[in-house]
Parts: sequence; C-alpha cells; structure tokens
Amino acid sequence: MLEDVPDLNLPECYGRVGVPRQLVITKDPLSVPDEVTKAGLKLPLVAKPLLVDGSAKSHELFIAYDEFSLSNLEPPFVVQEFINHGGVLFKVYIIGETIKVVRRSSLPDVYNPELSKIAGVFRFPRVSCAAAAASAEDANLDPAVAELPPTPLLESLAKELRHRLGLRLFNIDIIREHGTRDLYYVIDINYFPGFGKMPEYEHIFTDFLLSLMQSKDKERLAA
Repeated sequence: MLEDVPDLNLPECYGRVGVPRQLVITKDPLSVPDEVTKAGLKLPLVAKPLLVDGSAKSHELFIAYDEFSLSNLEPPFVVQEFINHGGVLFKVYIIGETIKVVRRSSLPDVYNPELSKIAGVFRFPRVSCAAAAASAEDANLDPAVAELPPTPLLESLAKELRHRLGLRLFNIDIIREHGTRDLYYVIDINYFPGFGKMPEYEHIFTDFLLSLMQSKDKERLAA
C-alpha cells in the first residue's frame, strides 16, 4: 500500500509527503547485505515482519545498525530506512470522512557518531501501545516535534488513499523528519486497525455505520 503514496497528486502548500526507501525480503536472508547495498539504503534500517495472521510476531519491530545482522531475521520482512523524527509518531485514523490524529511515542533519533559504536539488530516492542500514546500526549515536547500535521494535508492524503486503495476504515502512521517543518513520511498503512485507542471512537464508528445504512436505503429507494 505504501507504493501508492509517492504517486499521489497532493498539493505541496501544506507540506510534502513521501515514504522511506524500502526493500522487501522474501527469501534467502543471507543475500540481504548485498541487496541492501544494491538498493543504496542508508543505515540504520527498520525491519518489519510481513505477516498477515495478526500474531504477536506480525507486530514486532527491529532496528539494524549494520546490514549483516539482518541475515539473522526470518523472511518475509520489509527493510525501511530509518528517518529521525524526534521520537514522535502520528497515527491518523480514517473512518469514512472522519479523520482523527493521535500522537504516539516512537523510536529515538539516531546520529552518525552512534552508528560506528553499535552493531547488531535490536528488537523493539510495538510502539503503538496505549502506554506509549499516553506518554507522547503528556510529555513536554518541543513544539516543532509535537505539532500535528496540517489538517488540509491529512484530508488530501486520506481522500487520495481512499480512492486508490478502496478503503473506508484504515489508519496511516506518519512521521515528520526531525529538523523540518513540512517534510512528512508515511511509514505504515493498516486496513481495519484497532480503533479502541482513538478518542471518541464509539460515536464516530456508530455514525459511520449508520451513514452506510442510510446510503443503502437511498440506493434502494432510487432503484
């Protein structure tokens, strides 16, 4: 689903939206170092299992400080360039025409001097847990890091993705590159995510279901 993002026709007056460079590994983990070099990916790299069974493994997250350590992971997985983002992630929930944004704690920034001192691949817990959400909302963050993406930008992004993906219930994980005001990256898209952590989800979800039924009733009357 991320492959559609660079092709979206989004106005740049409110910011630019892209995706980190990434590489899908489906077999032979020993070939990963060569594949990463050929793709020109820069360290560190985030690795995410490509599983659709909803198991705990499908939510694991790894960060690799050298490409050789990725050979220890079990395919299939996707490798994505890590982008410093001030340790803050924005989860954008889309339910029909409604958009809600929640601030979440994320992985800390990594700087070049640290890379020469660290090797290996490290597992991180799921960064979207409720505790992480609370800490990000309550923390005394730099306004440049904590500021939510502009609403018009999110509306345009949601509209384009609804059209291209054919989805009405989904969520987008977005980061802002640290040190910029208007450069955003979509790092994940989830269809039918858990909406329980979204503020006021009960009323919004109920209104969405009612609107679907009303639309069907109108179609039947028109026919």
